[in-house]
Amino acid sequence: MKIGITGSLSSGKTSVARILSKNTDILFSADKIVGNLYSNIKFKKKIKKKFKIKKNNIKDEIKLKLLKKEISLKELGSIIHPLVRKKMREFYKKNKKKKIIFFEIPLLIESKLMKFFDFIILVVAPKKNRLKRYLKSGGKKEMFHLLDKSQIAAQKKIRYCDFLIVNNKSKNILKKKVHDIIDYV
Repeated sequence: MKIGITGSLSSGKTSVARILSKNTDILFSADKIVGNLYSNIKFKKKIKKKFKIKKNNIKDEIKLKLLKKEISLKELGSIIHPLVRKKMREFYKKNKKKKIIFFEIPLLIESKLMKFFDFIILVVAPKKNRLKRYLKSGGKKEMFHLLDKSQIAAQKKIRYCDFLIVNNKSKNILKKKVHDIIDYV
């Protein structure tokens, strides 16, 4: 069974994914793959060349260029998304005999990956809560708004999802909501 976990920026997808997978190796994290890409030599060269990056810290320069509208999220995504999908397919091939596999993919709906999953869980939270979490993790307000605007609104994502988790309370309440889903599945 393939379970997709998606949601808006800083909604709690990672927390839900960790609770569901119990921190096992049957969790695919698109964010983790993207993070690893930024330390990949071939990827760095490609990004530096494509976007005329001069500094070694390409992640920070990319963010700056995004905010200045020198590059678009769509352009960046055209390089990153095919690589993430490739890693997703490799992960699935390696783990397809396992009973349940979890995939944490922020842009699952935007990337039209719904048919790949048996169940999709949407994690949502009020924007003010998400912004607070994003800032607490070291993000900048301008980047939050840029990334948040690029995602489909949660109200539109709901129709593609089997379960909805509203993450607006404590971690214990979130765990209870996740366990209710586990009991159902």
